[in-house]
Amino acid sequence: MPQPHRLTLNEHPLPPLDSVAAEIARHAAAVNRYPEFYPERLRGIVADWLGLPGEQVVLGAGSVGVALQALQASVSAGGGLAYGWRNFDAYPLLAGMVGARRVEVPLLPGGHQDLDALAKAVQDADAVIVCNPHNPTGRLVPGDELKEFVARVPEHVLVVLDEAYIEFVAPSGRTDSLGWVREFPNLLVLRTFSKAWGLANMRVGYGVTSPEWAERIGRYQLPYALSTLSAVAVETSLRAQPELEERIAVIVGERERLSGGLARGGWKVLPSHTNFLWLDEPERTEDIRLALAGEGVQARCYAGEGVRVTVGDTEANDSVLRALA
Repeated sequence: MPQPHRLTLNEHPLPPLDSVAAEIARHAAAVNRYPEFYPERLRGIVADWLGLPGEQVVLGAGSVGVALQALQASVSAGGGLAYGWRNFDAYPLLAGMVGARRVEVPLLPGGHQDLDALAKAVQDADAVIVCNPHNPTGRLVPGDELKEFVARVPEHVLVVLDEAYIEFVAPSGRTDSLGWVREFPNLLVLRTFSKAWGLANMRVGYGVTSPEWAERIGRYQLPYALSTLSAVAVETSLRAQPELEERIAVIVGERERLSGGLARGGWKVLPSHTNFLWLDEPERTEDIRLALAGEGVQARCYAGEGVRVTVGDTEANDSVLRALA
């Protein structure tokens, strides 16, 4: 029986580069040894790659791990955590883990985050998260609007800008969010090696913020949290960035092919700046789920809201198009 097409977690559809897999294998014999107590070497490598001082960079177990450390550092017991909803499913979980009160601001029609309402909500919060591009709708907040929002947030409130999918955004649509940290010391820009870099299993994310906030967040760094295998996978990937960018271009091309095919089939597909598509079909989510299942495709279905479909390899995407023809 053929394996199902798992298009639920926005994973990279391709296996690791040969150079990355070889380095992981080369270091596998030492898994009986502990990794670095804190990932200082990897932090220095990532900081050098970004062209930033190491004191502005924090690392964690995926971007969600960095987010947890940041919320532990910023949200008091019972304090508010504001974000748009629907959103990344981990945000409510993180709120529960730090004892935060969830301040969920409904999305605007068409899958956009309501920044005006969110700016009002942060008046009663310790931290706010903006996911850009947005998960699960794929929408992108323009840079000028996003920077204006950050400027409206009180300085004592931590702004977490979750850019897990930023590599899939066309260069013309990207902002200098890392540079904004100099102007807004309460800004934390989150990124990950899980999505575009294809290292989801390695669990490495990073954040860029002011030295003051980096020091506060770093207090919650779990010792031995990042394995040596994770570190060498990231280091090798950074040396192979041109090859990885070619892979990103392939995924973006498949995204546009899949989006166009679904639109021609009569489905309402929102414009995406990520490696997934959002079918804005609240009345037909169950019909879509059943049709996809008939072709062996697993997608993320939100009953009464819509369906998120990860862009897979060509075979998987063809199965989606057949299912929803």
